[in-house]
Amino acid sequence: MRTRRRERPVRAALVSVLGLLLTLLTCAARADDSPPPAPGVPPPPVPAVARAWPVGSHPLVLRGWEPPATRYARGHRGVDLATPAGAPVRAVAAGRVSFAGRVAGKGVVSVELTGTDLRTTYEPVSASVKKGDEVEPGEVVGTVELTGSHCATSCVHWGLLRGELYLDPLALLPPWLLNRGPSRLLPVLTAPS
Repeated sequence: MRTRRRERPVRAALVSVLGLLLTLLTCAARADDSPPPAPGVPPPPVPAVARAWPVGSHPLVLRGWEPPATRYARGHRGVDLATPAGAPVRAVAAGRVSFAGRVAGKGVVSVELTGTDLRTTYEPVSASVKKGDEVEPGEVVGTVELTGSHCATSCVHWGLLRGELYLDPLALLPPWLLNRGPSRLLPVLTAPS
């Protein structure tokens, strides 16, 4: 009888400790999610500092940026730009290479943009730069790899981050570069004589 009476407080304590542990783990898991922006306080804007597209002069966007609801939720953390394998990949703005190597079997180049808290990423890319290199807008940082693309056709995944927060890389492009269409000649009107 004495043994059973002692088991009850031990069980109660064990249940309390497990409950507390579960609560702490749940709170920690929620803390890892990106916090929602504070009401009325917009995040800092992305400056339009790009001076070139990463590939081509105005490549087809195969898949746009789809921000995830939380840090680990589904989404598309960048844009996919159609381009053939072997094509040069260029830095969109001035910066310093913060990474050039392989991640999960894919070639990746990451560039911290000068004068900002932003960094761009390009994959799958065979790097022609190394960590610490300074790059200028339009400078080649590598070439598109034949394998490693998550697109149905050959493409470059172009990403933009502020810290660990993914942003839309197209926001880096100024309107003149983003919306540039083909040049058109207009008719010349002559003044009446």
